[in-house]
Amino acid sequence: MRPTDHPEILRSVEKPGRYTGGELFRVMKDKEKMNLRIAFCFPDTYEIGMSNLGMRILYDCLNAEPDVWCERVYAPWTDMDAKMRAYGLPLTASESGDPLRAFGMVAFTLQYELCYTTALHMLKLSGIPLLAAERGEEDPIILGGGPCTYNAEPIADFFDIFSIGEGEEALPELARLYISMKQEGRYTKEAFLHEAAKLEGFYVPSLYRVEYCEDGTIAAVIPRYEDIPKKIRKRIIKDLDRVRYPLRPVLPYIETVHDRVMLETYRGCIRGCRFCQAGMVYRPIREKSVDTLCDQARTLVENTGYDEISLIALSISDYSHVDELTDRLLSWTNDKKVNISLPSLRVDSFTKELMEKISTVRTGGITFAPEAGTQRLRDVINKNVNEEDLLRATGIAFEAGKSNVKLYFMNGLPTERDEDIAGIAELAGRVVHRYYEVPKERRGRGVSVTVSVSCFIPKPFTPFQWEAQNSLEELCRKQEYLRSCITDRKISYHYHSAKVSKLEAVFARGDRRLSRVLLLAAEEDRIFDAWDEGFSYEAWEKLFARAGIDPAFYSDREFGREEILPWDMIDCGVSKEFLLRERDRAYAEKTTPSCAEHCSGCGAAALGGERRWCR
Repeated sequence: MRPTDHPEILRSVEKPGRYTGGELFRVMKDKEKMNLRIAFCFPDTYEIGMSNLGMRILYDCLNAEPDVWCERVYAPWTDMDAKMRAYGLPLTASESGDPLRAFGMVAFTLQYELCYTTALHMLKLSGIPLLAAERGEEDPIILGGGPCTYNAEPIADFFDIFSIGEGEEALPELARLYISMKQEGRYTKEAFLHEAAKLEGFYVPSLYRVEYCEDGTIAAVIPRYEDIPKKIRKRIIKDLDRVRYPLRPVLPYIETVHDRVMLETYRGCIRGCRFCQAGMVYRPIREKSVDTLCDQARTLVENTGYDEISLIALSISDYSHVDELTDRLLSWTNDKKVNISLPSLRVDSFTKELMEKISTVRTGGITFAPEAGTQRLRDVINKNVNEEDLLRATGIAFEAGKSNVKLYFMNGLPTERDEDIAGIAELAGRVVHRYYEVPKERRGRGVSVTVSVSCFIPKPFTPFQWEAQNSLEELCRKQEYLRSCITDRKISYHYHSAKVSKLEAVFARGDRRLSRVLLLAAEEDRIFDAWDEGFSYEAWEKLFARAGIDPAFYSDREFGREEILPWDMIDCGVSKEFLLRERDRAYAEKTTPSCAEHCSGCGAAALGGERRWCR
């Protein structure tokens, strides 16, 4: 039985369309003919999970295997969660309605650290033992993927396998290994995990022993077998034109976060922002051709009926054929009243021509991310933009009739001073002034500048991975100091919770000992920590105390240059030597040019990036 079999439950919960299934383009197969069934779980609500491009891509790739059926699972919201427990109903898959224990594999995409408790809660709702060591032969293989697997140690005790890197080719390969071992009669869970660890891009945490020093740092990470790698190298797709891309994505019956065509233009980033994990771990640069993108865009619009195409990249204005692509798309999208959105624009590559193109199809505000308030600090983080770039870009936007500008910044960055924080308010004020420099007849009505500030979190595989995060008190002080600096009513100020950022930093740089805390959190049914409704810093303080763990050891401490880091068994393609060089350049306030200007030898070229970027 599943919740949809109880009409009284659906009538009593918010947004019952989250649970009914039956969407257009969902994949239905004969389960009796399948050699492997995979439950693909997104540890957040349906609206967010349905908007995740990675989940769409992998769902399509796995279901392309004729004897594999991949189904979707989303976390029930708190009202449905309470009903399921009251009725004794297990968590089930959207397509078949079968409980997760009926599947051979249960896979989770781990997009952010605060989803860990929700992932564990989904396992608990399914009746699957949380700890990998307590699961038997009859239980599914629990697989994790996504950005958080670049340091999966805090959740290592709960997962059997982690997929490191891009999964379009890797996951079908893992599925074929599972099927072949079953068919040949040589499958046991232990044997399968041993063989999986030999495949490139798969980390089996139970096959690695971690030893610790007296001071709590890591002494060694030792493979339990000689035939498994000491370092797990990430998987990448070398040719994005040839890999599968979902042209018939599942279409929801309710509004989701991104109700639009998502057109992935390229992977990687030519920039080298020193705080940005995505810019490092997604290297090397690989672009899709304009022909491929245009074919995919037209097919997706025809299949879905969406009236907006979002061009997806870490920095869309760095796509080397962005002008040709937008011109070719506009040749038919205007007639069909299909909007084109460019959600990741950099101020230094934002042009009047690009503005005019998107002005024909989109109204509203525009967003830029200077990240720091002074040029000194922007040089430290290697943002490689200056105030003139921002004022030029916002001037172009104002002259095109835009009047709402959103600016993203961070506080707590390495070497940050109070004058850098005050510089955020001063820079926003100069953007307001730039609006008034535009003639009245050419500008929109009523300027509004929104300053949105998040807290710096030291992330694995960045030049700042060794840095200490500011204390909670210092982060809060800086937030209030910036508030006191903003006096113009045309500037609104929003900031991310320092308490949430503190917990994110703990799990971002944590090791396996944090599994004790997460297990306690699961026992208390903690869920949706990424939501204001679910987050409680005070509850987490108590959990850490019960587990006998000091969270400041992971967040507030500067890691040693020679220290073994919890994620050192992972090879993301960017060398530690390069990251240390970049850290030294940060403290010297020296910038490093983009890949388009000069190859700085990060190491990603060895993975097979495009030659014009990686030399």
